[in-house]
Amino acid sequence: MQKESTPFNLCSLPPWAIASRHFNRHPQPLEIQGVRQASRRFFERLDLLEEPAARGQAFHDYMDVRFQLHQWQRESSAGSRKSLKNSYLRFLKGWMFDSNAAEGAVLKGWVESRLGLPPTFHRQPIGDLQGEAYQLFQIDRMRGAARTNAIFAQLDLLYEFVQYELARRQTPPHLTLFRGIHDFTEHRVLERFDRRHYLLRLNNLNSFTSDFERAWEFGNRVLKAAVPLPKIFFRSDLLPSALLQGEAEVLVIGGEYEVEVLTGG
Repeated sequence: MQKESTPFNLCSLPPWAIASRHFNRHPQPLEIQGVRQASRRFFERLDLLEEPAARGQAFHDYMDVRFQLHQWQRESSAGSRKSLKNSYLRFLKGWMFDSNAAEGAVLKGWVESRLGLPPTFHRQPIGDLQGEAYQLFQIDRMRGAARTNAIFAQLDLLYEFVQYELARRQTPPHLTLFRGIHDFTEHRVLERFDRRHYLLRLNNLNSFTSDFERAWEFGNRVLKAAVPLPKIFFRSDLLPSALLQGEAEVLVIGGEYEVEVLTGG
């Protein structure tokens, strides 16, 4: 049986607490150690911007300068050019295309590294952190991360910006989100309360949508969940639309979730 969390993380709460159903009911702010302090002036600059679109563009511009992403054409080697060109946007787009590819492994690896929640699915169920499925996940993660310039540091800032922006927009403490599924292959059933209500162990990172109708395009059943804001890793409408088209997609950090399972017909 897979451990529910790793002993360590870089967050303000221990992994077991973040993963619990109790956290979802009574969420607390999460902060990746040192990120806001290191970029204090940037967040102070955001405080001065009233328009959400301007803040989204300011974030992208800051990432561009901070990680020298705009300088990829100046690099002499193909490897150096690729490592700068493959920014956080490349990985978000890769996830939206296939969450089980190398880009998805990197994002799941970030959740494991920063919050202490290992993946439960990557290409196949991961039931043992010493097993072959987990080792194959690690190979994908290392392959993906090798093509970038400090991708985990980029994702640290992405998460902190998303949390800042959600608070700035005075978003309610929970978002009602939906995920289309065909079966429970990617998620473990911990408890069944009745015909429609379950306690699931979700993968450490998952695609949801705020669009109920769109969720049906991805399965014959839909999970309905109240997702606490600290578990929103990314929401596609927080960046300028020219940078990323996400179809109302929301990337949700996993753990134990009380869900309602909706069926068609």
